Amino acid sequence: MDTKAGARERLEGLRPSLEALSHRIHAKPELGYEEEHAAAWLAEMLDQHGFKVTRGVAGLPTAFTARFGGGPLHVGICAEYDALPAIGHACGHNIIAAAGVGAALAAAKVADEAGLTVTLFGTPAEEVLRKGGKIVMLEQGVFNGIHAAMMVHPGPWDVAEWPIIAATFFEVAYKGKESHAAGAPDRGINALDAMTVAQTSIGLLRQHLRPTDRVHGIVTKGGDVFNVVPADVRGEFGVRAVTLDQLDGVYEKVARCFEAGALATGATLSITGGDRPYAHMEHDHDLAMLYQRNAEALGRRFPQAGGSTPALPVSTDMGNVSLKVPSIHPGIGIGSSPAVNHQPAFAAHCVTPAGDQAIHDGALSMAWTAIDVAATPAQRERLMARRG
Repeated sequence: MDTKAGARERLEGLRPSLEALSHRIHAKPELGYEEEHAAAWLAEMLDQHGFKVTRGVAGLPTAFTARFGGGPLHVGICAEYDALPAIGHACGHNIIAAAGVGAALAAAKVADEAGLTVTLFGTPAEEVLRKGGKIVMLEQGVFNGIHAAMMVHPGPWDVAEWPIIAATFFEVAYKGKESHAAGAPDRGINALDAMTVAQTSIGLLRQHLRPTDRVHGIVTKGGDVFNVVPADVRGEFGVRAVTLDQLDGVYEKVARCFEAGALATGATLSITGGDRPYAHMEHDHDLAMLYQRNAEALGRRFPQAGGSTPALPVSTDMGNVSLKVPSIHPGIGIGSSPAVNHQPAFAAHCVTPAGDQAIHDGALSMAWTAIDVAATPAQRERLMARRG
């Protein structure tokens, strides 16, 4: 039996348990850095199949690594499993987790024969935008030593090279002075007015931003009661651009808008966060094309070369991984359109038969891609020369 057939045979046998794992994670959504059950379920399944599991890596209780094999080409597979507040697994991390485990187990079946070492990285808190788990793991050297990294992410469509842009996220706080809103408004400093000035400034700034730039956020506290001048006002905001270099320029402009609010009202401004940006994704084109070819062999359909991609630009800490080691982050369709990621309707699609099929197809496409690279001298040598 050839290595690809061996990987497929292993995955077919695991299909019921992988689907059950996905549904289990979906039914118990856990926020970033709180994914105790999901991380344990993944680690236990890999441990049961002979992987060397190390829990709590990088000082993160819900991060882990699981390694198998001793081949010269070391491939990393990333699994995410955190959910979103209020709308649960509306980004499909239950599918990402199950597909990642499936890919690791399928590749492990033939690791020695194929010349592979396979590591599954359990990466928490991708949705915790101010402190993504992969960034912390990179800082602590957890990804050191691998030659390539990959993961699949569910979406409405299949796409080999999902457009992933850089982003930074931060908290804004204005401190003013309370006073009676009717009796002595002149003695107060209105922090909510400061936030209003800032948001108005950002609205006017938009005509001078690139079409690919993004600025968005929410006011998390606008005051305490309507008849007291608001003195404690807070918000959470994000800024995005195509690359990290472009991101710096946009962030500087947006920061000045918040400074304008403080200057206009006399409120005190503090900005926290923004020091761990999500990088843009540098897809390894050769790996992406191998993945696409393998996915197409399973019946997947991708946009034609040169055509516009239907995928929406997003941000992820997988971009940071891609700047260190050759990586791919393809999208795998679950037939959800018109529902898109981060909508409740999308969460519902993540436990449908189409969502379950995405687990199988994504896992096998990744496993086959790892096998192809190991079996192709030029690709293997290229990646091994760029060890992370």
